[in-house]
Amino acid sequence: MTLTIAAIGIVYGDIGTSPLYTMKEVFSEEHGIALTHANILGVVSLILWGLLLIISLKYVTLVLRANNRGEGGIMALSALAMSSVGTGSRWHYPVMLLGMMGAGLFYGDGVITPAISVLSAIEGLEVATPALKPYVLPLTVTVLVALYSLQSKGTAGIGKFFGPIVLVWFATLATMGVINIVHYPAVLAAFNPLHALNFMLHNGWFAFIALGAVVLALTGAEALYADMGHFGKKPVRLAWFTVVFPALALNYLGQGALLMSTPAAVTNPFFQQLGPWSVYPLVVLSTMATVIASQATISGAFSVTQQAISLGFLPRMRVIYTSDREMGQIYIPLVNWVQLTIVLLAVVGFGSSGNLASAYGIAATATMTTTTILTFFVVRFKWKYNLLLATLATGFFLTLDITLLSSTSLKIVSGGWFPLALSALMVTIMLTWKNGRELVFNNLKKHAIPLNDFLQSLFYGPPHRVDGTGIFFRAEGDGVPHAMLHNLLHNKVLHQRIVFLTVFNQDIPMVPMEDRVKVEPLGHECYQVNVYYGFKDERDIPLALALCARHGLEFEMMETSFFIARQTVISAVGGGMARWREALFATMSRNARDAADYFRVPTNRVIELGTQVEI
Repeated sequence: MTLTIAAIGIVYGDIGTSPLYTMKEVFSEEHGIALTHANILGVVSLILWGLLLIISLKYVTLVLRANNRGEGGIMALSALAMSSVGTGSRWHYPVMLLGMMGAGLFYGDGVITPAISVLSAIEGLEVATPALKPYVLPLTVTVLVALYSLQSKGTAGIGKFFGPIVLVWFATLATMGVINIVHYPAVLAAFNPLHALNFMLHNGWFAFIALGAVVLALTGAEALYADMGHFGKKPVRLAWFTVVFPALALNYLGQGALLMSTPAAVTNPFFQQLGPWSVYPLVVLSTMATVIASQATISGAFSVTQQAISLGFLPRMRVIYTSDREMGQIYIPLVNWVQLTIVLLAVVGFGSSGNLASAYGIAATATMTTTTILTFFVVRFKWKYNLLLATLATGFFLTLDITLLSSTSLKIVSGGWFPLALSALMVTIMLTWKNGRELVFNNLKKHAIPLNDFLQSLFYGPPHRVDGTGIFFRAEGDGVPHAMLHNLLHNKVLHQRIVFLTVFNQDIPMVPMEDRVKVEPLGHECYQVNVYYGFKDERDIPLALALCARHGLEFEMMETSFFIARQTVISAVGGGMARWREALFATMSRNARDAADYFRVPTNRVIELGTQVEI
């Protein structure tokens, strides 16, 4: 029960705030849908069956099964799909590219969700009195700046209140829905899917356009998948079927009943469900709910960034752990302030939740489509189902996704370009970084000095050895670390004990502690230590070194020095990338934080030695 309540607060904040703007957008003037009883029943029926088919059947039933050792989200799914097809498969690169596109779209969604959610909540003030309209944008900006400014404090302190607040929110949604349904019970006919079918057939092209607004009721589907690892499948499913879906269904039915009895409420049906007296309390409650929904996407951006760094798709960044108990509670300053800047630009640039709705729909449907395609590769290659069964299992949902994506793509010019541009930018950055890393790695490998041969020749006439332990970071597949060569060249000494440390990134969420380190003696008090991390593991090198004690290798941190080679990237003639991408990679390399920061190494024990690498 505790996990279920927590899941309600964290997982369903995004989809739970969709009633704020969905019905208003469907019946906006630009869609040309007449406010008739038949159309209202058709729209409500579309929303209800969309929640049943896409959320209940696709995500809650199928996609939650496609987890990477309990972890969900687009990066976990793409890592699982890539490992399923294998590195030698012709599908490996397309699957990796799909994963990058999904991650890029997630960043776009993470920008639009805070903007449209908080803005739509504050817009409730316009319903109370039009005189407050000039204050909507300033208040929205103030709330968002305050929200992002608090990120460095972490969510440990306020996270425990998320569940109860969102539980009150869903209870309010259900109560308002029941009150309006009682006044106009004929709306219950919307459970008949024939009303949705008749709506599509009778309205034709206008109904297809309106699908782009209906999909707003489904936004937040990725959140329940991405946050599955925090709670497990059972609490997420239990929360959906017992609280979230009933509350959402009742509220959409209630808004439909309100529009049938009071057509003038179409300007903002959510805030008019209980009359003028309720507007200000609803503004306060909806603002809290949307802040919580925004918090989930902001935290998700931090988590996806950390996973992308671990999988080699993004350069190292400063990662701050905001909780002593919860490893997943992290704060990445660069991501936080860049995201806030883009969110504020979206709020000011689009100006209203109605304008932002165009951008929101395409981000959601494109992400849904990407998830479905990646799930196919898991079903086919990981679960080993035959091609026909795998196609049937995902083909139906892919048809729905493509239909919704086609509808939302009609609004590319009016705002849909925004998340697509963000996604294209992120894919470019990730592809550039991954390709650049591969070029640097291949260059290092080509010029690498074999470690065993070097040590054998070194100790024919060994240099002077000083007390203590020297730990040299060594790249995967590298030869002698450049930092060691520079140290010998300049200092002419070696520590009494030498450790070559290599970090291996695995495509699984977490590596068990018993498999974290492997120690290989190389002779002459030299050791090779391999440390293995999953993409959600905390990279704490001192903790990993402490685990070496079980292998007979103990460390005294005050007598240990870490040697890191900071690489200067030089663009070579005839490089493997376009010149502008080489320049981008070089810029990211210069701005990336050093390994001491990323791997939580004590900075007072770090010695940096420079080296140059051509690409």
